[in-house]
Amino acid sequence: MKTTLTEENYLKALFHVVDHEGKVTINELSKFLNVKMPSVNNMMKKFADKNWVIYETYKPLRVTEKGRREAALVVRKHRLTEMFLVKKMNFGWENVHEIAEQLEHVHSQIFFDKMDEILDYPKFDPHGEPIPDKDGNIIAQDLQQLSNCKAGETVVFASVTLSDDAFLNYLTERKLLLNTKIKILKIEDFDKSITIEISGKTEVLSKKATEKILVKH
Repeated sequence: MKTTLTEENYLKALFHVVDHEGKVTINELSKFLNVKMPSVNNMMKKFADKNWVIYETYKPLRVTEKGRREAALVVRKHRLTEMFLVKKMNFGWENVHEIAEQLEHVHSQIFFDKMDEILDYPKFDPHGEPIPDKDGNIIAQDLQQLSNCKAGETVVFASVTLSDDAFLNYLTERKLLLNTKIKILKIEDFDKSITIEISGKTEVLSKKATEKILVKH
């Protein structure tokens, strides 16, 4: 039986908020989705019936392997669509999220498999996030927030966390794009803003911005 649009939105939320042990609370899901807790609770009972989560009153939900795979496959459709829009239709990385939100609910597996083939099986989306494969497997990345780096380090911009269009525009205006080398020149004690050097010029980034930028050494 096909999943509904609402179920897919909940699955995607599970993918994003579950911890490394596969656990998440109803309250965390409620806040992430901006949906009232009784509604989330009712949906999770349905998910338990499908064996996507293990539901126990007053305990965190535990996502099953079946639920993890279902969630990853929704994310796969979203991230493949974003990559297609950027690579084949020349959209900016700040303009693809809303379109992908709509297309991710298409149920034709062959449609997304063909998209994957046309793109030559990309491993990452335009924002540096890994694209799950057809079996829901995902590449583990060893990334850290730019805000956790030290002055003097040189790192590579690898990914952004869940970000809105305004933040992506902010990065684009500063020519701070994926795979850019970032040299950390100074970290302010007062507000933890960071002065960086990219492509021979300096920029000052707020703590809020550096928390959303994921880098690798």
